Amino acid sequence: MSNTFLNKCDKIFTEAIRNYHVTDNVDTLIQNPYPEGTIENRLYLKNWIDTVQWHFEDIIRDPQIDPVAALTLKRRIDKSNQDRTDLVEMIDSYFLETYKDVAVRKDATINTESPAWAIDRLSILYLKIYHMQVEVDRTDSTPEQIAKCRAKLDVLLTQREDLTTAIAQLLDDIAAGRKYMKVYRQMKMYNDPALNPVLYANK
Repeated sequence: MSNTFLNKCDKIFTEAIRNYHVTDNVDTLIQNPYPEGTIENRLYLKNWIDTVQWHFEDIIRDPQIDPVAALTLKRRIDKSNQDRTDLVEMIDSYFLETYKDVAVRKDATINTESPAWAIDRLSILYLKIYHMQVEVDRTDSTPEQIAKCRAKLDVLLTQREDLTTAIAQLLDDIAAGRKYMKVYRQMKMYNDPALNPVLYANK
């Protein structure tokens, strides 16, 4: 199951990144090719959100950006972060449902992060690899800069291999009852009008 799922991640993350860069525009509307409610749909949406946010983060670092535009973009980044967290929780719900009938061993241990948060890191790693490859392929850069980027790309590719292996092992351990999942739902306070003191003070 683990290798099948990770092959699915590889296909979908690569597809989402490629589709976004057809227009390379943060205002491009997503055309999710997978049926609503499926894990494939959620993986595609997760990576699309990560891809758009990657470019948000580039844009907001423009030293010439208009302050009003920067504030508007900051609000979009905040919403993107919330959407990203929501998607991670949906993906964890998929894993909880998938493994709900597993008999957990008495000596089972818990992992430092849930499977979906590891998938979150994998999604972002695919973006790092894509954009580092772009830097390696540049024709307007110096040989020294290209060499540095190629070395970084090699590290990123090794990191993806290691992370993929670790996620596969985690899923196999959960499926066998050697590890168990425990999901802590988000406790973000700054988005909650009842918990952010700046917001509730202005009611």
